[in-house]
This record gives sequence, C-alpha cells and structure tokens, in this order.
Amino acid sequence: MSLQPAYLLHRRPYRETSALVDLLTLEHGLVRGVARGVSRPGSRTRSALQPFTPLHVSWRGKGELKTLTLIEAAGPAVLLAGEGLLCGLYANELLSRCLPRELAVEALFAHYGALLPELAAPAQRAAKLRRLEITLLEALDADPVFSVLQDADSASSTLATLHPQQRYLYDIGSRHFFAAPHPQQGVDGRTLKLLAQGDWEVPGLARQSKWLLRQALLPLVGDRPLRSRALMQSLLEKRRQRTPISHQAVRNNDHESL
Repeated sequence: MSLQPAYLLHRRPYRETSALVDLLTLEHGLVRGVARGVSRPGSRTRSALQPFTPLHVSWRGKGELKTLTLIEAAGPAVLLAGEGLLCGLYANELLSRCLPRELAVEALFAHYGALLPELAAPAQRAAKLRRLEITLLEALDADPVFSVLQDADSASSTLATLHPQQRYLYDIGSRHFFAAPHPQQGVDGRTLKLLAQGDWEVPGLARQSKWLLRQALLPLVGDRPLRSRALMQSLLEKRRQRTPISHQAVRNNDHESL
C-alpha cells in the first residue's frame, strides 16, 4: 500500500504497547487497523498519531482490520481547546460512527481537513460542522430529499413541492417531509427551500439546519448517544451555574454547534 493522506479519528489501547485506530483516509475512507508498538516509550510514531494531525500512513492486509506499516506526520497538528476541542471530537466521533469501512469519500476528507482550523474560531464552528454533516450524508446517499410526502401512511403516497408558508416535519424513513399538524411545529417551507439550495452555512438558518441534519443523521448514529455531545452539554451546564448571564450567549453560539 502506497502512502495515504489520513487523519486519526479514534484510538484505543490494544494489548501491551499497540493501539486499535480508526483513520479517515483520502482514497479509502474509514480504515481500521492496528498500530503496533505505538505506545512503547521512545516510539517514533507515538507523537505523530494524534487527533487533528495530518498524517501519511500505509498498511498491509486484506481483512477488515489492517496492520499499519508506516505512520508519519504530514504537517503540524491543529491546536484546539474548550468548545473547539469538543467540536473536533464530535466530528471525529461522527465519522467513526457513521462511515462504513473503506468507502472512498474524497469530498468528505477535503471538508474535514478544511474544518479543523475553523473550529478555533467560535463564529465559524456551527456553519462548518453543518457543512461536514451534509457532506457525510451526501456521501452515504442519506441526505434529505426536499419534497413533500403526501398521505405518509399510504403505500401509494405521492410527492409535492414545498410551500413557503407551510410548516413541515421530517420523515426519517423516506427522507422526505410532511405537513406539520400544528403551526408551531417543524420548519417553514421557505427555510427548507433555502437549505435545498445548499445554504447550510447561513447564520440565520443555524437552528433549523442543525435540527434537520440531526434528524437525518439519526439512522446512521444509532441509539447510543454521542459522547462528545454529552461532554458539550455538561460544559455548558457548568458555565450556566457559574455565570447565568453569559450562558445565554453560549446558547446562541457554541451550543448551536452540536
């Protein structure tokens, strides 16, 4: 295997000095493998195999679990702290949880690499995470279909276009929308039409785009809660207890990220 650009998504101990790793690679998507001896004192790869560090890797093996043969840093790590770090951990956890093994996702790889430095800037986090999420959904053919499912309980349902003044809920099974029974529910058709045009990073649509993409990601994420999201909620709760006024600002900004 020739050298592949990669990022570490997840790492856990394996035996005495090795690690099991999930890597996001340019040409092979999610690769899971064994990094032998990486936890040994003096290991040359120990400092390189860190989150948010661009890597070059190679491996051998034809099974689902590869053996890494080379790991080297391809550039400096992106340094993240606080909410930015938790957003980075969320991106890693999301990709590790949702991607099937060895599915080429070159556009997703590019968006991930561009995302990392943006997470250091609070104003950019939510928008860039939404872009990563929709790129992930598109890569897996699981993105929302912006048309209306009529008679959702009928096997012969027909589709209609979104009406700007109508409010809609998302049907996870079909990936379409259906009219909300109450005017306080769901998202208005005008907003959904903007999202259909790819306006996932517009600040004024942050809350609606986050809600919709969370719904669309549910079948991929599964029932087990994301640990990074729980950590963010815990951090925000501690801040609220210390400074209730500033918590409102956090809710309007960083909390929108996850």
